[in-house]
Amino acid sequence: MPPLSVPMNPLCDVTFVAQMKMIPHDWKQPQGETPSGHYNDHCDAGDHMAIPTPACYFWAKSTQKHHVDSAKDVGDKFKDFCHNMLDGIKFAVDMWRLQAKFKDLKVMAVSAIGAPGCLDGPELKSNIKNAPMVAPMASWGDNISDWIDCVATGVSDSWKEWQSKVTVPGLPWYPAFAAFPSPMAPPMPNVPTPLIACPSPGMAKMTAPMIKDAICGNFSLDDPDDQFGAMAMAIGTALATAFLAWLPSQQCMLVLGKGPIPSFAPPYVPVGPVLGGDNIPTPGHLAA
Repeated sequence: MPPLSVPMNPLCDVTFVAQMKMIPHDWKQPQGETPSGHYNDHCDAGDHMAIPTPACYFWAKSTQKHHVDSAKDVGDKFKDFCHNMLDGIKFAVDMWRLQAKFKDLKVMAVSAIGAPGCLDGPELKSNIKNAPMVAPMASWGDNISDWIDCVATGVSDSWKEWQSKVTVPGLPWYPAFAAFPSPMAPPMPNVPTPLIACPSPGMAKMTAPMIKDAICGNFSLDDPDDQFGAMAMAIGTALATAFLAWLPSQQCMLVLGKGPIPSFAPPYVPVGPVLGGDNIPTPGHLAA
C-alpha cells in the first residue's frame, strides 16, 4: 500500500469547515436609523440574499453579497493552501521512505533489538518546502512563505520526535539464526513486519492536537480570529489520521542481519545461534 493513502484533503476540508470561522470575524449588523439607512442605501435588495457556497472553508457573517463573496474567495485560497501542503507532505514522506533505514540493531538468535534512534531518515522540512506543489506558492505573497515554513517546520519536528524514538522490541526477524550451520551467519533479510510493531514513545507527537501545536508554535504573525490555528488543526487532523492508517500497512523489510555463532564447533556442535550480531544499515527498509 502506498504511504499516507488515506484521502487527506476531504478530512482537512471537513475539519476546517466544522470550526466555523467567520468572515468578517468582527462585523456587526448596523444598528440605529442612520447607520442602517446608510448601509441599505448602498446595497441593492438582492445583495442581502446571497447564497453561501456549500462546504466553503469560511462562513459568511451575513447573507450580504460582499460577505458571501469574501468568504468564498478567502476560503478558496485557504483550501488551495491546505491541499498543496498536504500533497507536499505526502511527497516528503515518499522521499523519506526511500532513504529511511534501521541501524545499530542487535541480533540475538532469532531476535532483532533496536534502541530509540535505530530508525534513521532525513528531516521532512526541506522536502516539504521544495515539493513541486508547495514551492510555487511562495509567489502568492501575503506572508505565504512564512505560513509554508511554519507548517513544514511543525510537521517535520513532529515526525522527527516519533522517528527518533522508534524501537525494535526483540522482534523475531531472523528465524534461520536460531541454529545456523556456520561460524558466521551471512547477511539475510528479516521477516517482513508492519511498522506498527516497532513502537515509539514519541507517538503522541503525531496526533492532531500535537501537530497543530508544533505548527502554531512557529507562527508569530497577527491572527485575531485564529484562522491560522484552524488551518493547522485541519492539516494536523488529516495527517494524523493518514499516519495512523499508514503504520500497519507499511512493511519493514530487507533489513539484512548477520553475526557470529560463538558456539559453532563441528563435528560436536554443528549448529548454533547468532549472538552479538548486527545489521547492514542501507536505505530502503521502508521503500516497499
